[in-house]
Amino acid sequence: MNQLRRLKIIIQGAVQGVGFRPFIYRLATELNLKGWVNNSASGVFIEVEGTKKNLEIFLTRIPQEKPSISSINTVETTWLDPVNYTTFEIRHSSSGEKTAVVLPDLSTCSDCLQEIFDPNNRRYLYPFTNCTNCGPRYTIIEELPYDRPHTTMKVFMMCECCQEEYENPLDRRFHAQPNACPVCGPRLQLWNKKGDTLANDNNALNLSINALKDGKILALKGLGGFQLVVDGRHTEAVTQLRQRKHRPHKPFALMYASLEAIKNDCEVNGLEETILTSPQAPIVLLKRKKSQSLSPEIAPNNPYLGVMLPSTPLHHLLLYKLDFPIVATSGNLASEPICIDEQEALQRLENIADLFLVHNRPILRPVDDSVVRVMGEKEMVIRRARGYAPFPIQINDNLLRNNKKKDQSIPNILAVGGHLKNTVAIIKNNQVFISQHIGDLSTPEALKSFNQVMESLKTLYDFDPEIIVCDAHPDYVSSQYAKAQNLPLITVQHHHAHILSCLGDNNLNLPILGVAWDGTGYGNDQTIWGGEFLLVTGNQYERVAYFRPFKLPGGEQAVKDPRRIALSLLSEVSQELYYKELPFLETISTKELNLVKQMLSRNLNTPLTSSVGRLFDGVAAMIGICQNVTFEGQGAMALEYAINDLETDASYPYEIEDSLYPLVIDWELMIHSIIEDILGKISHQKIAAKFHNTLVDIIINIAQRSQEKNIILTGGCFQNKYLTERAILGLTQEKFTPFWHHNVPPNDGGLALGQIVAGIHRKK
Repeated sequence: MNQLRRLKIIIQGAVQGVGFRPFIYRLATELNLKGWVNNSASGVFIEVEGTKKNLEIFLTRIPQEKPSISSINTVETTWLDPVNYTTFEIRHSSSGEKTAVVLPDLSTCSDCLQEIFDPNNRRYLYPFTNCTNCGPRYTIIEELPYDRPHTTMKVFMMCECCQEEYENPLDRRFHAQPNACPVCGPRLQLWNKKGDTLANDNNALNLSINALKDGKILALKGLGGFQLVVDGRHTEAVTQLRQRKHRPHKPFALMYASLEAIKNDCEVNGLEETILTSPQAPIVLLKRKKSQSLSPEIAPNNPYLGVMLPSTPLHHLLLYKLDFPIVATSGNLASEPICIDEQEALQRLENIADLFLVHNRPILRPVDDSVVRVMGEKEMVIRRARGYAPFPIQINDNLLRNNKKKDQSIPNILAVGGHLKNTVAIIKNNQVFISQHIGDLSTPEALKSFNQVMESLKTLYDFDPEIIVCDAHPDYVSSQYAKAQNLPLITVQHHHAHILSCLGDNNLNLPILGVAWDGTGYGNDQTIWGGEFLLVTGNQYERVAYFRPFKLPGGEQAVKDPRRIALSLLSEVSQELYYKELPFLETISTKELNLVKQMLSRNLNTPLTSSVGRLFDGVAAMIGICQNVTFEGQGAMALEYAINDLETDASYPYEIEDSLYPLVIDWELMIHSIIEDILGKISHQKIAAKFHNTLVDIIINIAQRSQEKNIILTGGCFQNKYLTERAILGLTQEKFTPFWHHNVPPNDGGLALGQIVAGIHRKK
């Protein structure tokens, strides 16, 4: 007779709210093992008793057969003497240190989808159907462990049928915390602008569908907040949405009913299809096809479309009865956070939406749609929110070992991010929990959201910060917040944080050469950096090279009016005669031209910058494809898209000054040559391609001079597909190893992770 053994197992990772305990129950029962499993605030605890052979099989099969949407970070095992358990049971959750991973909100699974379209199912056409494989998580959880009383669903008392599913370990709704049905769960209502109820439930949905067909703008309460929805073919309706939302040019996202419908309008490769149909269901940037019935106002002068599939039963039901894709954009005014409450939406969206499709399931925290682009044949998250946040980033064990003494734990570090595309982050053990995208901290509403998200993250993980990390820019709202907290403070140079963010994203070791290009970052010399090559060795870095600085006439005004940057570049190359010959100058009045000339000649309000992002803006204005900017990155996007499908290796000349660090990359010869090409009637397409190719040549040149083989590409400029993929190819051909972002955005949305890594390095 085989001797009984007992095994204690602690599993940490994304193992709550994913059907992990019923999976353990079924596996243990199959192997004739006795004991128990429960959730705790730090993970899943198991005690299981049986023969050693069966216990070893049990351990082997857990990672092999675990629920597909779960992930395991650590498995701790301890062999113990048996206590003669007689059954295997699922016990109630226990408390403890809060380190369990809160799963992001997940799109509707195929089983639930089948149910809502089955006339014989009790959840037929029910827009809040979910199970342990899908549905809300992060948007409804109040605290750990993840149990219904700790979610916003606690206000809904389950009916007998739902309760029976919830308590049955063999049911896929066993402990599905948002479990509900038409009898006991959330309900739909359609409101007018005054908040009067026009219809309920399925009638509300049908009236909303009719309104969209009539060209109306619908404010829809989704999973993580409100979306503004309109017919994607209806140019007048889309234009009206732009006017009301104060968003004149920035592309809108589209939602399609099916993958086949997306393929009718866009080119979709295998990886893009996988991302579109994943449980995260993000917006994916796809190359559009020429034959389309879509309104040109969705993405003006843009060869790409941001598209997604329905992520909730409500969206599926809405799209099912429509024969066209819908614009589905954030329910907010420009630069404000999205609305999550019905009454708030009535106030803030009353001048945008015609109707409000609402429900009574409370949303605890705002979560926008995530945005993804395939870059270098890998996924790159551009905006990290629904489906991704707050899933943690694991910090490299080597980095942790190199930066702490034996048995010394990492302190509780809070990172508050930057000013644009703000996110915040905390670290517990070796897991960095990054918040969802918050946005630009330029409005009172955004600042309020910043504080709420931060407090929510701290509450969720029972987190009391011991160190706070911020950007070195003294005027950032996030930096001012950090300085007011009466905690040990670490400030991190903007581009250093970008590089450390990519380091953490790729689990790399130092040293490394970071290429950090963006629009704005506060430099150590109090100028505006943005075209940086930094050799990073830990909490130290050396500025290896940077772009020759140029003036921004009017400061922030030059960012909004890139023609001023073009004039600044012209003045630097001392070509006065060009002021009469270049076509873009026809758009500038004599008065404004003289004003900018005076500012430049007298150095009046002309801060210096080394920014590659601003160089993009200046060149885009100079060749006449972007005269004014209404959203961040507009000039750079126009220049990237101008290339279209042109294939050329041609580039422009440039010089590198000095033989000692930091090297100065002089762009004067490049600007001369661009001017000659403009006057020579060379196409925008070829000028744009040559400009990009020159930037890649510069990256390779500096990499060769640095002799560092591992090269990081980071900052907002590397959201540019042509630039990034050509740099990856060129560096690889020259025997360098390039790294770029995947799970964390290359833009300022990734700064918080870099600040956390800096905090680990610099902690006392």
